Amino acid sequence: MDIHDYPFPSDYRAPSTPSAAAVDVRAPARPRRRRLRRRLVPVGILVAHLLGLQTSIRAVMEVRTAQGAIAWVVALNTMPYVSVPAYWMFGQRRFQGYVLQRRTAVARIDPTLFRVREHFAGSELLASPERQQALLVERLARLPFTTGNDVELLIDGPATFASIFDGIEQAAAYVLVGYYILRHDAVGRELQAHLIAKAREGVRVFVIYDEVGSFDLDPDYLGELRDGGVEVRAFNTTQGRANRWQINFRNHRKIVVTDGQAAWVGGHNIGDEYLGLDPEGRRWRDTHVKITGPAVLSVQMAFLEDWQWACQETLDLDWIPQAAASGVRQDVLIMPTGPADVLETCPLFFLPLINRATTRLWIASPYFVPDEQVVSALQLAALRGVDVRILIPDKADGFLVDLSAWSYLPALEKVGIRVFRHQEGFMHQKVTLMDDLYATVGTANFDNRSFRLNFEITVLVADEDFARQVHDMLEQDFADAREVHTREFEQRSFGFRLAVRLARLLAPIQ
Repeated sequence: MDIHDYPFPSDYRAPSTPSAAAVDVRAPARPRRRRLRRRLVPVGILVAHLLGLQTSIRAVMEVRTAQGAIAWVVALNTMPYVSVPAYWMFGQRRFQGYVLQRRTAVARIDPTLFRVREHFAGSELLASPERQQALLVERLARLPFTTGNDVELLIDGPATFASIFDGIEQAAAYVLVGYYILRHDAVGRELQAHLIAKAREGVRVFVIYDEVGSFDLDPDYLGELRDGGVEVRAFNTTQGRANRWQINFRNHRKIVVTDGQAAWVGGHNIGDEYLGLDPEGRRWRDTHVKITGPAVLSVQMAFLEDWQWACQETLDLDWIPQAAASGVRQDVLIMPTGPADVLETCPLFFLPLINRATTRLWIASPYFVPDEQVVSALQLAALRGVDVRILIPDKADGFLVDLSAWSYLPALEKVGIRVFRHQEGFMHQKVTLMDDLYATVGTANFDNRSFRLNFEITVLVADEDFARQVHDMLEQDFADAREVHTREFEQRSFGFRLAVRLARLLAPIQ
């Protein structure tokens, strides 16, 4: 019987055959992707830990301090997913791209350095041999310990910015400006107006800024400077193939130089908060200095090297040393430091100050996370009977830094070192006072970043009158602070004390 003759019910509908388009061809793919993910996850974990192991070997070979190497090795092998990229970006101690470029830059700058040294050798502007040998630090500097300087102590923002802006107004040949933080707020606009006005008068104006510290700087602000005739450059930390992902080394200097005759160095960046106009309403406590005299040339040399690195251009500047017009003859040494130095210049500069102190050693630093050699030197000074005091902010602007600072309290207090926490607002000054003769003001903090990672500059003044001014200033700061003791730390919660200990483990890489 033919199928067409088969007696189907009148309402019968033959089952339809699904078309190829209606078939869900994706359904079998889902299990395959799940199986693939299950296979890839352990492979990814294995690769991450292998990279962590390989990078930790590199850290052991590259990181100079044992504490820093241990911290990186632990992090790289326990949390490689985060620590490996962090090490590639932040962990390399040496600024390899900078080192290579600097060899070329130094070759170009060497003739200038040679001429300046010749000028000093034929002048009466060199400090006495006794002064030069007193702290054994002159060989670390690019230019010598000089006399014939006049250093003015500038306390807080209003005095500092008034002095800087007045100095820019008096410039006749050139103005050099270098800052870690450059903001386009009211203070930044005022600086911009002064610089553009001088550029329109025919004065050469050069500005360099750190692109990490000034990450939120408005491009229009820079454009207005350039349109006004100001030459502006970013420090360009990441230039060069070997340095493409390296953002850990920062130009932390704060420098203004006019005509090779006056220079300003200290803790103030360009921002409203340095005038006490912080959005949180905090008072900003900071210190700067104005220098006139031959030491200005050393500050100028630091700017020249930064400019050379940023744009491979050597500036034509005035390099004839001159004594301060005031007739004051203070002895001054300028110490630029950075991660490209052959030696660890920054700690080698501060250690003699600590080791040679006989009566007084006062240190003010917003970030106090020293390494073991500095802690030992401070303890030895206290054991010699030196009045050692540390002044830090009561509330630091870095969580780990604030926790780490507590961890040093027991070891310091044990030998009689007194620790004070500044109460009103945020203390940002970087100042030291040794005995009744030596004082420093600069940009370097007492932490690993300033000692080994940042480009810094510090002014060392050997003068009783200036030391007396710094003494009076710090004495007032201590009066405005509260002294803290180990028992206060021990009475805090277990969670807080544990957090402090954990933060201390990371001190070498903070």
